[in-house]
Amino acid sequence: MAGLKTDTPTPVDLTVHGASRVLEIAFSDGARFRIPFELMRIYSPSAEVQGHGPGQEVLQTGKREVDIVALEPVGNYAVQPTFSDGHDSGIFTWEYLYFLGANEQALWAEYASRLAATGLDRDAPMPEKSGGGCHSH
Repeated sequence: MAGLKTDTPTPVDLTVHGASRVLEIAFSDGARFRIPFELMRIYSPSAEVQGHGPGQEVLQTGKREVDIVALEPVGNYAVQPTFSDGHDSGIFTWEYLYFLGANEQALWAEYASRLAATGLDRDAPMPEKSGGGCHSH
């Protein structure tokens, strides 16, 4: 991944489709994506999902039915969705949304292989959070 470029396309249109659970986003370069809420939720850029370093990612499951209940702008570079499962700490930059949209097929494939590797089902409920958060063994 390259660093932030100043010529990153910006959204010219952004629509939350609650019924079909997709974020439709059109960019200034003509690209238009329909990003599923589930994909946004499982690839949320928050520490809760990404962990605090490589290999610390928390595999998200049971998010097929997740909704976006609110979408707050963050400056003029990002949005912060509140998902129906209460997750609201992900800041989605325009660049990251573009990445999700442009790489959707590859990301779904990666997700499927991660599920297979851990033996988890896509619809398995997430384990309840135990207190403490980060554990070191």
